[in-house]
Amino acid sequence: MAKKNVKANKTKTAGKTSFFRQENDFRNIICAVITALVAIGIAFGIRMINQSGVSHRLTVTAGFIYDGDESTPYSANFIRAARQLDDIFGEKLTIIEKYNVPHESSGEVIEELVSDGCNIIFTNSYGYGETVKNMALKYPEVEFCAATCDNANSGTSAANYHTFMGEIYQGRYISGIAAGEKLNEMIQNGTITQDKAVLGFVAAYPCAEVISGYTAFLLGARSQCPSAVMRVKYINTWTSYTLEKEAARQLIDEGCVIISHHSNTIGSAIACENADKPYPIYHVGYNQDMIGIAPTSALISCRIDWLPYYTSAIKAVFAREPIEKHIEGIVNGNDASGGFKEGWVKLLELNSAVASELTRTTLKTAVDDMENGKTHVFSGNYKGVSYSDPNDVIDLTTEFIENKDSSAPTFHYILNDVIIIDDE
Repeated sequence: MAKKNVKANKTKTAGKTSFFRQENDFRNIICAVITALVAIGIAFGIRMINQSGVSHRLTVTAGFIYDGDESTPYSANFIRAARQLDDIFGEKLTIIEKYNVPHESSGEVIEELVSDGCNIIFTNSYGYGETVKNMALKYPEVEFCAATCDNANSGTSAANYHTFMGEIYQGRYISGIAAGEKLNEMIQNGTITQDKAVLGFVAAYPCAEVISGYTAFLLGARSQCPSAVMRVKYINTWTSYTLEKEAARQLIDEGCVIISHHSNTIGSAIACENADKPYPIYHVGYNQDMIGIAPTSALISCRIDWLPYYTSAIKAVFAREPIEKHIEGIVNGNDASGGFKEGWVKLLELNSAVASELTRTTLKTAVDDMENGKTHVFSGNYKGVSYSDPNDVIDLTTEFIENKDSSAPTFHYILNDVIIIDDE
């Protein structure tokens, strides 16, 4: 009996061992199949990511081309924004900057930046636009972003070419309100009479960007001081300290009591600070706080803040996604803009030494109204004529909507009776 029991036990154990062996073999087969499927899935996923271009970059190199350097307020405003990117992206972002690049040399500089491994290239001048778009067609793997240009959605399509600009007419209008309040103060104090409420504007060129800006500035002033008019003097260059200062001096001699500008140096602010008049000549700046330069003359400045666009565009490059998908602003095709509401336009410090606290309150309310769409800048009982075509006229009893279809300004009309172009 004992032997039988032993035999029976052995037979039972052998059967159990055989079952476990089969079960393990089955598990091994299943594991092998799963492993193979996972490997195939990973390979397929990697292939799809590579094909769709959505895999995130670990580092990005960004190139910046400027038509000036930190000595000019216009370029300095771009440079300031580029330097702030380090606080946002840290060591993940490498920045390469090229200064004082002539428009005709921009192609060569872009070639250098591409050779240096730039994934995205920014330019700061309208004059670069045509060349940059051509280079975008040549290097489709690099993103190109041209500030102040208007050709992203026209002509030959380039998916990697983008244009952008802040809606600076908003800042011009609000800073014009500060000028209008100062004119009222001068009238109330007996410094000037109502018919002497004359603004002066040093203008680079008779183009839409400049005309839109100085018209918005005047209309902001007239919202506070209805008798205000403006004299405009063109210097036909973006950057000339000497010409800007001289143009401002001439406007002051012609009776202008507040000067503003769309030009790239501090020349007009210096002219106001040094004006030899029995009353102060005030200055409203662009791109740079002028208080340190003209402490007794500077009222306020406005500028475009380029950082929001820079940040969004670079985030898109990290994500390998379309830039416009990341823009926190107003997008039209490959073109983007933004104003106060989007953080693209900023007022700089109001000079408390020459402006009242009432003005500060007025400006805060004005910015709030602008952000909420309550302000209608190019509107009123005004008529104007195009600077380049006398048959092209406008009546602002029907509001003109600036930046409706493009980030670049398009208002190009000289308002009758209230704007005088000084051709001398």
